[in-house]
Amino acid sequence: MKSKTASSWTAAQSEELYGFKRWGAEHFGVDSEGFVNVQPCSDGRAIRIMDVIEEAVGMGLRAPVVVRFQDLLRHRVVQLNELFRKAIKDEGYRGEYRGVFPIKVNQLREVVDEIMAAGKDYHYGLEAGSKPELMIVLALHDNNNRLIVCNGYKDDDYIRLALLGRKLGKKVILVVEQLSEIDDIIRVSEEVGVKPLIGFRAKLQTRGEGKWSSSSGDNAKFGLNTAEILFACEKLRAAKLTASLKLVHFHIGSQVPNILTIKNAVIEASRFYCQLAKMGFPMGYLDVGGGLGIDYDGSRTNYESSMNYSMAEYARDVVANVRDICDAMNVPVPDLVSESGRAIVAPHAMLVVEVFERINKRETLGVQHQPKEKHKVVVDLEFLLKNKAKLGKLERFHDAVQKKEEAFSLFNLGYLDLENRAAAESLYWQVCEQIAQETRDAGYVPEELRELNKLLADQYVCNFSVFQSLLDHWALKQLFPIAPLHRLEEEPAVNATLVDITCDSDGKIGTFIDLQDTKDYLQLHALNGKPYYLGIFLTGAYQDIMGDLHNLFGRVNEVHVFLEDDEPNGYYIEETLSGVRMSEVIETVQYQWEDLCRRIKTQIDTATKKDLVKPREGVRLLEFYEGQMLAKTYLNIDRSATSAEEPRAPKTPRAPRAAAKAAKPAARRARPAAKG
Repeated sequence: MKSKTASSWTAAQSEELYGFKRWGAEHFGVDSEGFVNVQPCSDGRAIRIMDVIEEAVGMGLRAPVVVRFQDLLRHRVVQLNELFRKAIKDEGYRGEYRGVFPIKVNQLREVVDEIMAAGKDYHYGLEAGSKPELMIVLALHDNNNRLIVCNGYKDDDYIRLALLGRKLGKKVILVVEQLSEIDDIIRVSEEVGVKPLIGFRAKLQTRGEGKWSSSSGDNAKFGLNTAEILFACEKLRAAKLTASLKLVHFHIGSQVPNILTIKNAVIEASRFYCQLAKMGFPMGYLDVGGGLGIDYDGSRTNYESSMNYSMAEYARDVVANVRDICDAMNVPVPDLVSESGRAIVAPHAMLVVEVFERINKRETLGVQHQPKEKHKVVVDLEFLLKNKAKLGKLERFHDAVQKKEEAFSLFNLGYLDLENRAAAESLYWQVCEQIAQETRDAGYVPEELRELNKLLADQYVCNFSVFQSLLDHWALKQLFPIAPLHRLEEEPAVNATLVDITCDSDGKIGTFIDLQDTKDYLQLHALNGKPYYLGIFLTGAYQDIMGDLHNLFGRVNEVHVFLEDDEPNGYYIEETLSGVRMSEVIETVQYQWEDLCRRIKTQIDTATKKDLVKPREGVRLLEFYEGQMLAKTYLNIDRSATSAEEPRAPKTPRAPRAAAKAAKPAARRARPAAKG
């Protein structure tokens, strides 16, 4: 990128740099003042995210904080259902769409509640993959026109729970994942006297793509092969349960990037469905599983963090291909079921982190150490720095690397003192910085020199844990869009990677989205002593649930935001959830915090008796220790010590959360789902 002066840089350039228009899907953008805005319903109503953060800080909720835009969540549910309705109408399809949300993607009550409310008019159902999930689903299921799909391994109690739902009149479909399950379902259904609704998960030959491609194919963990489907059919006939088989299901993996893979899988599964219908089974539903992707990098390609299709194209292709196969085989079309989870929930939530420190290996640039007697290796490095015109960039880099390694060897052998080693290190980094600046606007740059920007990048330390809040990035190298939430009218002139506050060297983000491929660093702004916030977007799928307790950093603070035209800033915070306290996270690993306090008190008493601690000081130490038990697990960054400005106050004063919530008791539930 060509360098811009501070006055010529615009917010629009930042919007392009961070890709908001590509991955933001008309929901996220940058205003002219350099602040990131969200349009939850893509209808022009926008919320400045920094307003939300500053209001949360005023409530005592510091970053890291998860922000949920609940209207965006509702919008995605409505959008998926409306697109399937449109595709069904346009393609002359004679069935219906009966989607279900797989709660494994995000089981949080506030998420599932919002999805259920948004999907009420569409009879949008739920999917469970375990007994605990099924217990949640059965209790929340409030309309017998909604489907409940039961996936995953099943024991007798799982089956009994599903049949309990059948007794209550619910449309609960037990999907057979393994051949042995069909015997268990037959036996338990006879015991309880309930006719089950059954589906077969077909193990397709169509292979998935992307990070989760192993979900399909011969080595897939779940599903019946062709022979096993025939065996299962024989067992149902023998048990006089032919009428129970209602559904064919398949799943080719999460985040499928290529629409051709989805088309091929739908065609193959439709053949299974039609064959079973011709064998005399009543059928009725074809479940195309999950896989509908999210374009995390905005490239609209079949790269694993992207997708080369839209939600509308997905719906049209599913509908059209099922219709064509069924018409060709003279079989009535089924009602269509999908288990889209990531596509529904990922956009509605984001993680906000605060950068509070930087690690810069080049801090000593321009502060070169001057040993009393310079070693030859130092003199040679000085020559490389001062005589750039005499040597090519690549040659100077190779020479600098050689001299740096020579200096380290001499130091280890005892021939180089500390001052000369420090001078050699400083000069080496100055040479690298000099070469990097020379190649910044060059055309072709050798790969070794392109790596210099990565090598020289700062590390911005952020108050969060990758393992708790972005586990997919650490475990699966999943990419998420990341950008500053403010100061976007300024040119971001610092190349940086992000590191968290855990003691693990893997606690970092060193790969970032880019239109062409990926980047090894992110362009950010220089820290100025004031709060600097970054947004990590599209984190609503899996990250809320899959985080661990590495270093005992627990759940972060959370705020739920709703659009509200009557509010001055166009929104209100409906609910806040405080992050976990130290006493709570300590008890999750079998310690009693009261016992720990007693132990510390005993040690302080002993130290007082030995006159190592004065009595008043001992009381203060114990109070401090006990007080920390009620504190949050993340760092308490106090910028007043450096005379930094606190975040600016919200534009207008707001009522306390409890009062605001009481003032709008029905605003959330009474609001009709937005169309679009």
